[in-house]
Amino acid sequence: MKNLIVYSSLIIVLISCNNSTNTVNNNEGKGGKIYGGKVNISEAEVVKTIVPYSLTILSASHVSSQIFEGLVRLNPKDLSVEPLLAEKWEIDPSGTKYTFYLKKGALFHNDPCFKNGTGREFNAHDVKYTLQKICTNTPHNSAFHFTVKDILQGANDFYAASTSNNPISELEGVKIIDEYTIEINLTKSYPLFLNILASASMAIIAQEADEMYAEKNAVGTGPFIYQKPTDEGSLTLIKNGEYHGVDELGNKLPFIDTLMIFFIESKKVELDWFENDKLDLIVGLPSESIKDMVEKQISNFENRPPKYVLSRNPEMATQYYEFNLNRPHFSKIKVRQAFNYAIDRDKIINDILKGEAYGPGIYGLTPPTFKGYDITKISGYTFDPEKAKKLLAEAGYPNGKGFPTIKLELNSGGSKNVNVAFEIQKQLQSTLGIKIDLEVVSLQQKIEDARYGRADLFRSAWIADYPSPETFLVLLYGKNVPGSLDQPSFPNVTRYINLQYDELFEKGKQTLNEEERYEYFYKAEQIAMNEAPVMVIWYDEKYTLQKSHLQSYYSNPMNLRYFADSYLKTPIPEGKTAKK
Repeated sequence: MKNLIVYSSLIIVLISCNNSTNTVNNNEGKGGKIYGGKVNISEAEVVKTIVPYSLTILSASHVSSQIFEGLVRLNPKDLSVEPLLAEKWEIDPSGTKYTFYLKKGALFHNDPCFKNGTGREFNAHDVKYTLQKICTNTPHNSAFHFTVKDILQGANDFYAASTSNNPISELEGVKIIDEYTIEINLTKSYPLFLNILASASMAIIAQEADEMYAEKNAVGTGPFIYQKPTDEGSLTLIKNGEYHGVDELGNKLPFIDTLMIFFIESKKVELDWFENDKLDLIVGLPSESIKDMVEKQISNFENRPPKYVLSRNPEMATQYYEFNLNRPHFSKIKVRQAFNYAIDRDKIINDILKGEAYGPGIYGLTPPTFKGYDITKISGYTFDPEKAKKLLAEAGYPNGKGFPTIKLELNSGGSKNVNVAFEIQKQLQSTLGIKIDLEVVSLQQKIEDARYGRADLFRSAWIADYPSPETFLVLLYGKNVPGSLDQPSFPNVTRYINLQYDELFEKGKQTLNEEERYEYFYKAEQIAMNEAPVMVIWYDEKYTLQKSHLQSYYSNPMNLRYFADSYLKTPIPEGKTAKK
């Protein structure tokens, strides 16, 4: 990783005042935690739907996870699985039968979809309904192929029959024992099943809300309640006063009254808002912006306590471009390899991203953030213009002669995505003599067009749904590709199919021993990189900048955002004590 400016002295651990210096007021909970207030955050992409089974956009997932909850969740501090709507669970010796004991007293939000408008208690029927919904083939279901397909007993048959004249009424692998106990049966032992259940796409929905609102459903059991927006510029979530959760001290959650989410594409605008106290948190800033801010406002970082808290974390995320393998020119492996060798990734990171990256994507699709998974074992692509030209000539297009103009489709995502695309356009033209036309659309439109292969090349990014390389390798799993080009393909939008890859991927998924599992994954990922269905550009890293009064917010490699435990508190300067 080159030219990244590291402010190690300023990457400060969030300060927690001890009890002797806590501010005392009528809204104070145990441990000096404060109730009330409003937290302002931002997202780059406007959110259109937050219903769990439809999630495809990270910003929508961030909003959804404040409103909907799953049986379990990932702890934002260490990404371990912990109980949420399930209090506990048992796994039988075969590893295929999971029995979940559900939390009593967890209520869905008050809403007209329920009798008398009063939110009812969550129960086992909601779990069954949610799993059956995920296993139903509908235009808005994005969850099935990377959650329960091939894993949940009867899921594949239920999904296939859902669009036939003879749909299946009961999902075989799900059995209600009683109102608060449910049994889930798998086709085979699957070590990461709890991690999958923790993904935002697997959050529980109520049948009444789903039937009334469909993809507009925003009625969950979570700590915050969705408020219908008055414009597309922001969303307001308000405290759920009947939330079932408590923290480790027994404080009733959540602490804050309002969570405001503003949609801001420009990082410059975002930073201006932060400096003018309109935002409490920014995730993702170029290192040069951090450098300028630190130099101009050094006291805000160095004071004790600081006004601002800066952290830097590698992410379980990769930025890449997807080839449409059904286009004749991209059906040739050597063409795809030539494109990969023609990209100067270091130049993109240094000149375009200004250091906002963990490192160039010169290994595989999987980022270097999974413990024990050494991506350096995978050989990817480095900048080699002569090799790129040679491969393109061998494919029948010397110096780009006879190669068609390529349509590259991307979402804006602020200026970063567009600037990177312009640089890639320039590099491919310079090295290979290939002309590329750019088309910038909304993220939702880009996802839809990629599913149906409506362009030659798509800009893309993926962040882990759970902490395993598997969540990246599933992007190239051939058995998720439909038999017809008229049908949408997701998440494998390249429609890459390699039987050996699929076999190794499946073996890895089923292997209990992590070291052995990773060996299967290494082999599968190397096969894919050799055939180059994608161009990996860089692995992500994020600077997080937050106001120090925002307490108990935890940055993590999956960019999970949980605000149920967060509270606002003005730290007391060193040498002073709170009034008694």
